[in-house]
Amino acid sequence: MAITHVLMHSPSVGPATWAPVARRLPGSVVPSLLHVADAGPPFWPAVAETVAGVIDGLPDGDEVVLVAHSNAGLFTPTVAEHVERTIRALVFVDAAVPARRGSTAVVSPDNLAFLEGLVEADGRLPQWTRWFDEADVSPMFPDPQTRRILEAEQPRLPLSYYEQRIPAPAGWDERPCGYVLFAPPYERIARDSGWPVQHVPGHHLHQLVDPDAVAEAIRKLSHPA
Repeated sequence: MAITHVLMHSPSVGPATWAPVARRLPGSVVPSLLHVADAGPPFWPAVAETVAGVIDGLPDGDEVVLVAHSNAGLFTPTVAEHVERTIRALVFVDAAVPARRGSTAVVSPDNLAFLEGLVEADGRLPQWTRWFDEADVSPMFPDPQTRRILEAEQPRLPLSYYEQRIPAPAGWDERPCGYVLFAPPYERIARDSGWPVQHVPGHHLHQLVDPDAVAEAIRKLSHPA
C-alpha cells in the first residue's frame, strides 16, 4: 500500500519550505496555508479544514503520514480530528508539539511580548525572516535564490494569530509519532516527546539545505515498528 506524505508548512512561512523534500518523497502533497493570514481569529479551523480536505481527497488506497514543521505541529490534533480517514503516523520536523489534551498556546508569553514590539500600523507583523538579525537568518538558506523564492511568498500574519490557543483533543497521540530534530532550541521538545527521534543537525529550515537527509529521516519515521 502506498504512503502519501502530507507536508504541512508553518503558516508563518509558505509551501516553498517543503518543495525540495516533496520532490524526494514521490506522491507527497503540500497544502498551501497562505490564506490563513486573512482567515480571522480563531485561525486554527482554517488550517485544519484545509489540510483535512486535502487528505480526504487522496486515493482511498493510500496510507497517510502527516508531517508538520515548526508551529504547524500544533495543528496536527485538529487536522486528525477533522479527517474522515485514518492517519498512519505523525512526524514532527523541528516542530512545536501540542499538549496531550486541552489546548496549546501558539507562543509563550515571552515570545508574545517580543512579537507585540514588532507589530506594524496595520496590526500585522513583518514577514517571519524579518523578525531576526541577518546573521541568524542567512545561514538557514542554501543560496540566495531559494531565499528569494521563500520570502516572496511569506505572509504577514496578524498578531492575533499568535494570541490564539489551538485545541488538542485527547487521544491524538495514540497513533505512532516521531520527531526529526534539526536545531538546539528543539532538543528538549524532541527528548520530552518520548518518541523515536531522527537527528539531522542544522538550522530551523534545514529541509531546504539537505532535503535528501530530511526526506530519509521522514521515511524512517513513517514505518513505525
